[in-house]
Amino acid sequence: MIRNATKFLRRFGRKEDGQMMVEFALAVPLLFTLFMTSVEMGIYSLRQNFLDRGLDMAVRNVRLNTGANYTHSDVKQMVCDFAGFLTDCDNALKLEMNPINPRSFTGFAGSADCADVSQPVTPSRSFVHGAEHQLMLLRACYVFKPVFPTSGMGYAFTKDGTGRAQMVSLSGFVQEPG
Repeated sequence: MIRNATKFLRRFGRKEDGQMMVEFALAVPLLFTLFMTSVEMGIYSLRQNFLDRGLDMAVRNVRLNTGANYTHSDVKQMVCDFAGFLTDCDNALKLEMNPINPRSFTGFAGSADCADVSQPVTPSRSFVHGAEHQLMLLRACYVFKPVFPTSGMGYAFTKDGTGRAQMVSLSGFVQEPG
């Protein structure tokens, strides 16, 4: 039986017709996965940069207008307006804002509070306005649909009930005096 198998493999190795099919069948899925992963990574980086930019510009407005008492929806609208590229930003973005003690820094408790569009709407976990000269930390969580959700990097994302992945951005600032 081993002799028959080696004889078949030798015969297969000598034939030149159809020889490239094996290499093609092995290499093409790898190349397509690499291509799809690079496209997914590029779009993910673009989304992350736009989220960071939108959050930083909104934080600048909040920081300079200390007495304005912005609500969660006001700050979220500012982030969405400044970000621009984020699709369905009004439903897919959730913010948390807390005062931070710089002498005993603890950050945010737990993982990011992200919007799950498959669940009923839940209020923001924590959104506390700061006083003058108070150090504040703002965390934004944006959920998005991966471009290629079944392969490469899109497959590796942790997804919610609707197949959306999440990205998080942080920004710290000090409330300016009024």
